[in-house]
Amino acid sequence: MRAARYYGKEDIRIEDVDEQKCGAGQVRVAPAFVGICGTDLHEYLGGPNFAPTTPHPCTNETIPITLGHEFSGTVTEVGSDNSSFTVGQNVVVQPTIYCGKCEACKAGSENVCENGGFIGLSGGGGGLSDSVVVPEGAVLNLPTNVPLDVGALVEPLAVAWHAISAAPLTPDSVVMVLGGGPIGLAIVQCLKALGTKKIIVSEVSGARQRFAREFGAHHVLCPKTYDVAKMSKALSGRDGPDVVFDCAGVPASLTTACTAVRARGTVVNVAIWEKEVPFNPNMLVFREAQYTAVLGYQRKDLEAVIEHLAAGKLYGERELLPPDADLSLGTLKPMKMITSKISLEDLVEGGIKALINDKENHVKILVEVGGMSRVDSAIH
Repeated sequence: MRAARYYGKEDIRIEDVDEQKCGAGQVRVAPAFVGICGTDLHEYLGGPNFAPTTPHPCTNETIPITLGHEFSGTVTEVGSDNSSFTVGQNVVVQPTIYCGKCEACKAGSENVCENGGFIGLSGGGGGLSDSVVVPEGAVLNLPTNVPLDVGALVEPLAVAWHAISAAPLTPDSVVMVLGGGPIGLAIVQCLKALGTKKIIVSEVSGARQRFAREFGAHHVLCPKTYDVAKMSKALSGRDGPDVVFDCAGVPASLTTACTAVRARGTVVNVAIWEKEVPFNPNMLVFREAQYTAVLGYQRKDLEAVIEHLAAGKLYGERELLPPDADLSLGTLKPMKMITSKISLEDLVEGGIKALINDKENHVKILVEVGGMSRVDSAIH
């Protein structure tokens, strides 16, 4: 079968590899759509970072490994007679790998497992292949009214859902999101699903500013034009935003977040930092503000996203639709994050390099590994 294999910095190869065997308690999935994540870009540009160069404690694998951790697909084989899944069923895979033995796992925090990793980054196969075998416990049903390409967005939307779940939000909250990349835009959509009173987004890119407005941000600020901390206080109508989500992960965003947040407000770090930065705790001390961090997601976050997608609550307000349109699909606003679909063979040139070199015009590029479902075909 075809698989995108990661060997190291700027070295990804589409190769023919053997299929994994599907045993008891496992499910074989034929990936349909796979999102290219910022983590994949970091691995390509400067890795290995997360990809293992020594045997991973859970998978026992080292590079080369098969990439792809944001994916939807169709079940093609089940390893147990009493499986809760059936062949032909559309699904989403939670790629979290965890040991189940460390203190974090015992506490129910498998997303911060001491030995953890991800399918598609740490071994165990990956979505950028014709077939991947995963534990049945990692598979979630995709409702029939949610198309497979939107299903590939469940994973990044779950990152956003996990982040907003860590914040003390109320319907009256004023929230600022720093960074309008895929996760920042996903957070905006999740906040809209909760009915958040006021959402302020700070983003440099003109295209992503437009996306932020389209997804429901009430105010969008360019940090090159405005003093974002000062403007957010004025726009909030109070001492500052109640909650600030830092999705940018640069020194300027850290300072902005900590100086903008209101007294006893909360800063949520969502970004993965590439290097150390200077930080003065007094920015928070003098406000008695909270600074918390989140990582990834748990199963309940993916379940919540799928539930809200199926109910149309993550689609935003309905736009003008044709008379014969299927209203159960809402306006499919998460689908608008998808700025391109490419083939597996075009992964590097049309996917990874496009996201690196053309951030202005791209948010989420999907690799179409398998054929489109009946629902997908109906809405395109």
